[in-house]
Amino acid sequence: MVSYLPESLEEALHIRAAHDVTPFGGGTDLMIDDKTGVGFLFLHKIPEMGKVSQDSEFIRIGASCTFSEVAQSPICPPILREAILQIGAPAIRNIGTIGGNIGNGSPKADSALIFSAADAKLLLMSAGSERIIPIKEFYLGRKKLALRPDELIVEVLMPKFCLSRYYYRKVGAREALAISRVSFAGLFDEKNGRITNIAVAFGAVSDVIIRRDDIDAMLIGKTFEEARKLKSDYLEAYDAAIVPIRGRVSDEYRKDVCMNLLRDFLESVGI
Repeated sequence: MVSYLPESLEEALHIRAAHDVTPFGGGTDLMIDDKTGVGFLFLHKIPEMGKVSQDSEFIRIGASCTFSEVAQSPICPPILREAILQIGAPAIRNIGTIGGNIGNGSPKADSALIFSAADAKLLLMSAGSERIIPIKEFYLGRKKLALRPDELIVEVLMPKFCLSRYYYRKVGAREALAISRVSFAGLFDEKNGRITNIAVAFGAVSDVIIRRDDIDAMLIGKTFEEARKLKSDYLEAYDAAIVPIRGRVSDEYRKDVCMNLLRDFLESVGI
């Protein structure tokens, strides 16, 4: 199979439409798969996909940006930087890309967990169109994506508000270089004693990252006193929503860890 090295987004999209090729970012996941006979579309020379910028509403992260480039950007939110710095070794962070981490379709993807908690959106483009979808709608199951055969993940649009007060934990077999057994991200904000935002996400538990904004809505708009009265109902709702799939550690262990992290997050914000 023939591989391609485009130097512009327009060229890459035309190649994607015309040929059966696999998009290739840093390759940290693809290189361990058996891809014999597969042609690659290398994306690292496309300037439109290698920028970290912002507008009035979003922090915009190009899909070809490496983890290190994002973490070193002055506009990278602290919660995203903390998660990135726990991804692999420096060599992995220097070559692995944001788009590759999302496009791998794994519920263990560290950056995707943060983007899910922040309700980020993805800019998907083909040669003839573009669309923006919430990241939670992008994952249809493990390794199953709402990505059309002629589309590329071009950019992540991360809302730039309500990111400063956060809670992040990654539970692995060891402190460094570990794939998550359970990961958790929580965002919180309040104004004048009322909760204006609470958003949590659980990774490495189910086929997709668990993000239930309908459950979080139970506490939004409430005073802290009202939220404490609803705390049991809130925890019960998540206890029912978290149904771990079989993994290397027991379902019971991962369920207990998820609920303990959620309780700790709530206590940390005063609920």
